[in-house]
Amino acid sequence: MRFAFFALCLVLPGAQACADVLPTPAPIVADYARILPVVASHGMVVSQEAQASRVGVDILKRGGNAVDAAVATGFALAVTLPRAGNLGGGGFMLVHLAREKKTIAIDYRETAPAGATRDMFLDGKGTFVPEKSQGSGAGVGVPGTVAGLALAHEKYGSGKFTLADLAAPAIRMAREGIEVEPDLAFSLTEVGARIMRYPASRAIFSGADKKPLRAGELLIQRDLAASLERVARDGAVGFYKGETAEKIAAAVRGQGGSMSVQDLADYRAIERAVVHGTYRGHEVVSMPPPSSGGVHIIEILNILEGFPLADLGQNSAATIHLMAEAMKRAYADREIYLGDPDFVHVPVAGLTSKAYAAELRKTISVDRATPADEIAPGMPLPYESDQTTHFSVVDAQGNAVANTYTLNFSYGLGLVAEGTGILLNNELDDFAATRGAPNAFGLLGGDANAPGPRKRPLSSMSPTMVFKNGELEIVTGSPGGSRIITTVLQIVLNIVDHGMNAAEASEAVRVHDQLHPDELRVERGLSIDTIRLLEAKGHRVRLQRSMGSAQTIQRIGGTLYGAADTRQRGTAAIGY
Repeated sequence: MRFAFFALCLVLPGAQACADVLPTPAPIVADYARILPVVASHGMVVSQEAQASRVGVDILKRGGNAVDAAVATGFALAVTLPRAGNLGGGGFMLVHLAREKKTIAIDYRETAPAGATRDMFLDGKGTFVPEKSQGSGAGVGVPGTVAGLALAHEKYGSGKFTLADLAAPAIRMAREGIEVEPDLAFSLTEVGARIMRYPASRAIFSGADKKPLRAGELLIQRDLAASLERVARDGAVGFYKGETAEKIAAAVRGQGGSMSVQDLADYRAIERAVVHGTYRGHEVVSMPPPSSGGVHIIEILNILEGFPLADLGQNSAATIHLMAEAMKRAYADREIYLGDPDFVHVPVAGLTSKAYAAELRKTISVDRATPADEIAPGMPLPYESDQTTHFSVVDAQGNAVANTYTLNFSYGLGLVAEGTGILLNNELDDFAATRGAPNAFGLLGGDANAPGPRKRPLSSMSPTMVFKNGELEIVTGSPGGSRIITTVLQIVLNIVDHGMNAAEASEAVRVHDQLHPDELRVERGLSIDTIRLLEAKGHRVRLQRSMGSAQTIQRIGGTLYGAADTRQRGTAAIGY
């Protein structure tokens, strides 16, 4: 059994960590398991890039806690995964403190500059112009990543490491260079035209032939190293004031945006109360607005709790039908009710109420798919009382971090602020420019998510934790735009309802229905028989490219089981 375990580990994500993996599988990796997770007893980091995972695990081995490791991983991903890891974007972090049995949400989502207006992405006729929000400086939000990582370190780090200590591996890799792996080379080729139109970006990401760097070449980011050094020396002030801030503001204004150095100086990361619900005896904790993810994961779980999914079977036509119907109703609510809670009232208690879910459940037929035009947002008020990356960290004490951060598109706007090495986001496309105008991910929105000065655009990022009897059980999250919510949902369902281990839950075929467009998206691997049964119920089934890249840690009895999603190259679950 021991030999078989190590042989299988060689072909798993994170195989380079086999020497750190425990040789004896615990009960979760039973004889019936189809895919095995990486196993560890002390700590684990699961991220979308192996070098960054190693950086985080090294911090854990040196006595750091989960927050220390997460901050170091976040800085490292800015160097090794430039399409999504970042200093020039923003995101959300959940921090679980095991001793206090407390979970905190840190909102470091980008904000609109003070000069933003309601019609900033419209033309003179009131028509939405996607290029304004997706391809110009007007779409760049004030970055929040550095503020978020610095806040987490200051308040919840172990105290054994300075911010400079945690940034040091990233600084070294940026200055000395990293070998371009196939995944990085492919991503540069895929979006080359968008990056290469900016001289500052082209100077970093192209070779001597002025073409995107190829696998095996060296990516050197000296300006990024200098920007990281200013953060290491001065903390968040080294990013939001002085040289870095001035260069970011100038780059944004040079591409038609309004960002000022004062907008950067005024930025603050915010601690918020988590949203929480229950599902079949498990407590689900996730990110509150301006994330729409946590609210709607819980709303969908509440709806599905009334159906016997375990008996119906994982990814059976009956189960997928019910999942899709619940998803559609949650996305209908998302269009109307969700926005920045500092500017609009979001009826979180109503949307996450069991009673509200029961009312929505009554509108679902087990035999017929409800057309999108027959679904309207519900009335929760009476119940009131692509490109992103995620990483998960758990330490030996049971402290945990679930962190999702993003530039929005792959490489964001594609623009590096001259002299900083920092890629800038195009996150303001996540606002609802006008009613009926979808964003780049096809999501609609209303006045609650309209652009405005200093507002944070709505996001689908959904770092999530699940607890059983008060003990940490699952830490997960994913990139994927509008599909983040349903990716995380299915990780939870696969583990809780269908008894899968973390690796099986991650590798299972995913489905997604966001109401508009009126179609059920499925990954390759769903049987033709299942598809035909779904079509017979009225679903318009569409084959979809792979959805999400979940990075998941499952904890059972103190043993950690990590799964790095193989939908992306280079992911790694590493433990010790």
